[in-house]
Amino acid sequence: MARMFGTDGVRGIANQDLTPELAYKLGRAGAAVLTEGMKKPRIVVAKDTRISGDLLESALIAGLLSVGAQALCVGVVSTPAVAILTRYYGADAGVMISASHNPVEYNGIKFFNKDGYKLSDELEDQIERIVMDQNALSILPRPIGKDIGHKIVIDDAGDVYINYLKNIFNIRLDNLKVAVDCANGSNYKIAPQLLKDLGAQVFAINNHPDGTNINLECGSTHIHRLRDYVLEIGADIGLAFDGDADRLIAVDERGEVIDGDRIMVICALSMKEKGTLKNNTVVATVMSNMGLDIALKNHGINVVKTKVGDRYVLEEMLKNNYIIGGEQSGHLIFLEHNTTGDGLITALNLLSVMVEKKQPLSLLADAMKVYPQVIVNARVDNDKKHVYAEDIEIIEKIKNLEEMLNGEGRVLIRPSGTEPLIRVMLEGKDLDVLKAEAKKLASFIEQRLS
Repeated sequence: MARMFGTDGVRGIANQDLTPELAYKLGRAGAAVLTEGMKKPRIVVAKDTRISGDLLESALIAGLLSVGAQALCVGVVSTPAVAILTRYYGADAGVMISASHNPVEYNGIKFFNKDGYKLSDELEDQIERIVMDQNALSILPRPIGKDIGHKIVIDDAGDVYINYLKNIFNIRLDNLKVAVDCANGSNYKIAPQLLKDLGAQVFAINNHPDGTNINLECGSTHIHRLRDYVLEIGADIGLAFDGDADRLIAVDERGEVIDGDRIMVICALSMKEKGTLKNNTVVATVMSNMGLDIALKNHGINVVKTKVGDRYVLEEMLKNNYIIGGEQSGHLIFLEHNTTGDGLITALNLLSVMVEKKQPLSLLADAMKVYPQVIVNARVDNDKKHVYAEDIEIIEKIKNLEEMLNGEGRVLIRPSGTEPLIRVMLEGKDLDVLKAEAKKLASFIEQRLS
C-alpha cells in the first residue's frame, strides 16, 4: 500500500481521496503525536483559498477538539506564515490545509511541529499508523465537559506575519515598480500589502479568489500571464507565487523567467560577497539545472545535492549548518528567516540584492547560464510510480539515451510525490533533441506501466 504522506503532507482530491473522515482522523492522530499527550495543547490551523478548505478545516478542527486541543484558527494565510505563527503564538503544533500548486479539486494537510518545522518521515509514519489502525484511534483521549477542546478565531494573523517580515528586512522599495501574480491563493492580500508598505508601486493580478480559481492559469506554474503583464506595464520585476505562497518565480524587466535556481545563484553570490554565506555552500536538488553548479563553482561556492523535496533540502541544511537552499520550482529556504520555503522571504531577499547593487534583475540573472532542460510527465497510477526502476526495458531505454547524450547532458526520472505522475527530465545542449527524446521516453514509460 502506498504511503499516505507524500513529500509535502497528505494530498488528494478533496472529498474523494482526502475526505472529511480522513481529515478528522488526522486531526485526532496528529494532535496526539505532536503534543505527546499534553493537556489542552494549542494548535494553529490555516488554509488557502480553495473551496474545499472549509469542509476539511471543519473536520480537522473537530478531530483536534475531540482530543482536548485548542484550535487557533488564523484563516487564509500562506504555508510559511503557519511556521512563523506557530512560534509567535507559542503553539504546540501547526497545520496547513492546502494543495499548494495543484488544481482546485485537490487539497492537502501538512503538519508543523512547535518550532515551525515540517515533520520527519518518522513522525508522519507514527501519525499514519494511528490513522490506519482503528484500535489505535479508539484509545486516543476522549475528554468530556470542560476538558473538550475549543476553537479560537484569530483575525489579525496576516498582520502579524507582515510585521515579522518588515522587522527582518530593513529595506525600502520606493523606486521599484513591482508586478505581483497572487495565483488567487493565500497571498492575495498579504503580498500586495507588504510590498506597498515597503514603498513599492504594486500592480497585482489574480488577487480575487472565488474558491475555484486558485492556480487556474496563473501563479508560479503559469508564468506566461505575469510575463505579459510585466511587459505591458513596464515593471522592474514580476513576482509569481503559488497557491500556498511557499514558492516564488520571478520575471525580469525584459519578460524573462528567473526560476529558483537563478534566484539562488543571485542571492548566494550576494551573501558570499557580504561574508554571510555560512560554510560557503548552497543546497540544491538533483533537478537543479547544470548551470547552477557551474555558476556557483566559478565563484568558489560549494553545491550539495539532495533528492527532490524541500524537506530533504532542509534536512541537509540543518545537519551541516547551511543557510540557503532550495529547488528550481522556486521553493527556497532562507534558514535565518524561516524554517520552511517562503515565497515572500525569497522575494524580499531578491529585491534586497537589486536595491543594494542598484542593478536590474536581468543583469543579476546573467550570473547563471541556463542549460536547456525539458520535463515531460508520464501519467501512471500511484501504485505503479516506482515500478519503472525495476522494469528492464525502461532501464535499457534510459541507458541508451544517456549514451546518446555522451556526457553532455543527463536523464533524471522521478516519481511525483504529490500526483500520479513520473517526471522525465532531460538536460543537455540541443533543446529540440531533448524535447523529442523526453516525449518518446515518457510515452514508453506510460505504455509499459499501463
